[in-house]
This record gives sequence, C-alpha cells and structure tokens, in this order.
Amino acid sequence: MNFLRKILEHRLFKILTNRYVLILLIFSIWMLFFDENSYLTHRKFNKEIEKLENAIEFYQKEIQQNKAMIDALQDPEKLEKFAREHYRMKKEEETLFLIRFDTLD
Repeated sequence: MNFLRKILEHRLFKILTNRYVLILLIFSIWMLFFDENSYLTHRKFNKEIEKLENAIEFYQKEIQQNKAMIDALQDPEKLEKFAREHYRMKKEEETLFLIRFDTLD
C-alpha cells in the first residue's frame, strides 16, 4: 500500500495523468501512426518520390545518349556501319560471317 501511495504521489505520475498531457499524448500517437497523413505514410511517400527521381535521372541520361546517337547517325557512313553491326545488314554481293564466342561463366 505504501508503494502504491508513493507512485500516486510521485511528480511524474501527476504530470502524466494530467488531462491535457493525456490528450496531447493520445493526439501525438494518433498523428504519428494512425492518421492518413501519419509519419509512416509520409516516409513511404518520400521513398517513392526518391525512387521516381532516380528513374527520372536515369531516363534523362538515356535521352541524352539517344540524342547523341541520333546526331551521330546523321552521317550516312555511320548509319550504314550501325545498321551492319546491329541489324546484320549486308550488300547484295557480300557474305556475312557471324563469329560467336562462348564464354565460360
């Protein structure tokens, strides 16, 4: 009984049982975890935004590389070389030999 009385008279217990502190505590817990605008939701959205920003950066680099390739392929000789290497195109009188290298993985 004496122990319980000490707990009830302790200063921290009196502060925590104050109705304003209880309401503030409940409100804080609700806003942090249960509300639709909670901290956890914001954290999830921030991770998604970061992922999308990385994707934007990747695709912008790809666009720059593709624009550079398009500019390079304006020259007919480079266009012909590209078509021969990537699409295995050949002239009528040519014979095309494909050499495969098997790699050991």
